[in-house]
Amino acid sequence: MRFVELGLVGVWLIEPELVVDERGVFRRTLCAKEFAEHGLAATAVQGNISENPHDGTLRGFHYQVPPFEEAKTLLCVSGALFDIVVDLRPSSPTFLQWVSLELSAADRRSLHVPAGCANAWLTTQPNTTVHYYMSELYRPNADRGIRYDDPLFGFQWPAKPRMISKKDEGYPNFDPSTLAKN
Repeated sequence: MRFVELGLVGVWLIEPELVVDERGVFRRTLCAKEFAEHGLAATAVQGNISENPHDGTLRGFHYQVPPFEEAKTLLCVSGALFDIVVDLRPSSPTFLQWVSLELSAADRRSLHVPAGCANAWLTTQPNTTVHYYMSELYRPNADRGIRYDDPLFGFQWPAKPRMISKKDEGYPNFDPSTLAKN
């Protein structure tokens, strides 16, 4: 795997090394040794699949508060998406900054989102399926979110979401003072 650090500390784009023969294609999506060499959480305690039949479906921004912060590594199994990661770590030099990128089944890339960051995606094709590994179990009491159009951040989406949950749409304006100093 080839690791490319993006504009936020600890956010990595992971490009697979493909093994191709007459049977098809083989690739790794998680390797504890290679993740550890880049300082990434390699422990997966939960795996999730998000199936999105419609393009324009928005999911996120989601994160968990201390002590239950979660790292996640996600990949697009079918279709395509536009993803934004925002740094919510008060001690980080990139605190409150964000990066965006596209992932697709065709490019086979993965995205590693470190603990203390929130991420959201907008599907750009119908029938987009996303698989992701989590470093922490889901804890409803630690679950938090940021609205996709929060004015503090000025997120730039490629299109207006057509489908979004009431929960994701209803988050109040984000207040950085609510974050624990870590």
